[in-house]
Amino acid sequence: MVMFLFLVIALVVVVGAVTLAVLGGGESGGLPEVPPERLTDQLPPDRPLRRADIDAVRFPMTVRGYRMLDVDEALDRLSAELTERDARIAELEAALAGAQATAVAGPGLLKGYGGEHPGRNQDRQEPPADAHPGPPQHPGPGERTERPEDDQ
Repeated sequence: MVMFLFLVIALVVVVGAVTLAVLGGGESGGLPEVPPERLTDQLPPDRPLRRADIDAVRFPMTVRGYRMLDVDEALDRLSAELTERDARIAELEAALAGAQATAVAGPGLLKGYGGEHPGRNQDRQEPPADAHPGPPQHPGPGERTERPEDDQ
């Protein structure tokens, strides 16, 4: 029974000490302020994110790990900025492709051809009717050729 009485007295002393500590038992002013559950936004709101911003992000730990709200907000912002950048990149690539197509086909490239195909030569002249189109024709065996010097 003495042991039981000793445990009850020890329990009362511990409960009293904790009560005094919590209520501020004097001039100490009580427990310190609890830090805010939510830290300020670590990502800069006034400019696009950079790699250093992402590397510097540190989420506060909670009992279950990171606060889901903080992580979700950071990921939502990253997603929105990446989508915006992807759209801008696609827009610039389309503009570049159009500029390259204009540079390759150039507006004055086909000017001298009058709408003809660039491979055709309009300045080509037809050969005269009396000109031989190819090498001279030689008679086959048994054929006679007429030469002006043979008639004499």
